[in-house]
Amino acid sequence: MVLWASLFCVLLLLLSSANEASSYGEKELLSLKRFQWAQPSNKRNCFSRKSRTQNGATILEMKHQDHCSGLVRDWSRMLQKRLSVDDIRVTSLQSRIRKMVSGKTEALFQTQIPITSGVKLQTLNYIVMVTLGSRNITVIVDTGSDLTWVQCQPCKTCYTQPEPLFNPTISPSYQSVQCNSRACQSLQYATGNSGLCGNNPPTCNYLVTYGDGSYTRGELGQDNLVLGTTSIENFVFGCGRNNKGLFGAASGLMGLGRSDLSLISQTSNVFGGVFSYCLPDTDSEASGSLILGGDSSVYKNSTPISYTRMAPNPQLDSFYILNLTGTSIGGVSVQAPSFGKGGILIDSGTVITRLPPSVYRAVKTEFLKQFSGYPTAPGFSILDTCFNLLAYEEVNIPTVKMQFEGGAELNVDITGVFYFVKSDASQVCLALASLSYEDEIGIIGNYQQRNTRVIYDTTQRILGFAKETCSFT
Repeated sequence: MVLWASLFCVLLLLLSSANEASSYGEKELLSLKRFQWAQPSNKRNCFSRKSRTQNGATILEMKHQDHCSGLVRDWSRMLQKRLSVDDIRVTSLQSRIRKMVSGKTEALFQTQIPITSGVKLQTLNYIVMVTLGSRNITVIVDTGSDLTWVQCQPCKTCYTQPEPLFNPTISPSYQSVQCNSRACQSLQYATGNSGLCGNNPPTCNYLVTYGDGSYTRGELGQDNLVLGTTSIENFVFGCGRNNKGLFGAASGLMGLGRSDLSLISQTSNVFGGVFSYCLPDTDSEASGSLILGGDSSVYKNSTPISYTRMAPNPQLDSFYILNLTGTSIGGVSVQAPSFGKGGILIDSGTVITRLPPSVYRAVKTEFLKQFSGYPTAPGFSILDTCFNLLAYEEVNIPTVKMQFEGGAELNVDITGVFYFVKSDASQVCLALASLSYEDEIGIIGNYQQRNTRVIYDTTQRILGFAKETCSFT
């Protein structure tokens, strides 16, 4: 009897040890077969015209731009290029922020604007379809921009786009914006450049320049904008006559920032200053949604929404800034002195999340501790924690979570933990990167926002997260 009791205790001990070993850290199974970089089955379907109105909210289908830019002959090269140009965006972003907080009153006013440099090299990856002056227009969605603009006829210098250029002369509802208007005066804050007066008639001309020499230039106009079935009269936008840069196949850009010229501000009387999105992954058939309006009943979230306040920062008021209080890897809390200091910017235009060096080192150390036994691979560009997973069909990877003031939490979707530098999985990297300096502001990129409902309430100045499998249907 004593022998059986002893054997039973030993068995329980072994089972307990086994369970403890297998459950160390929270992990999710990632199928590497899921990542297939095939050409879209029908390119025309990429430019979605789908939208609907539900419970007073307007819902627009979102697509990833990678599958809407024509034939891709080398996916590995494209995946690598995306990282390189993303680094250019962040470098420009940090430079502008430093000027904004330099303490110089004049410089602060000149640079207290959203940073739109990510648009210049196709790093703003998500597009929607809207109707402007009765013409369907595909635009890039960017929370880091305020001025919405499109390419217009006649165009002196325009990049190639598959859709016809917007022609204001055939739109009966189009009007030029005058120099003495409030909208023209708002350009300084929205773009960093004041409106310029044209001659005969005295129309308001705008200019937005980017760090690499890319730009959009034209006149400020207003026309009827239709979002789903909701019509917005006299919507102010940029009618671009000179546009240079790799804007992909989109016809322009939708600014979702916070100045008076942003789409959110111009439609606040209709949608209450609330919008949300669910960003799909890069699968050619995947789609997400941009929802304008605050009725949460139209969301398809699988977890409750957790809210955090937008951190007040008068110097950076154009940005959406949050207070990051912690992170966890595989359920293990990561400690770093930078938490709760300086804030972190959430941006739909930056691809890869950037963390202060001390936070990134702690996250990297814990991730490597839990994701051990796999062959390593060389780092690439901004990513230095890489693996060769060519021989694996699936892997268990630690969960990644970010905690914010007030108890809000962003659970990074499994598709946002690894970045594939090589399409054959021979070089797969942790999709997080370090900033150069501890005092730079962190950025939550769109790669880590996938399959998450992100809710922006600009009136209440709060931002929410909830898990959601992105789908327009």
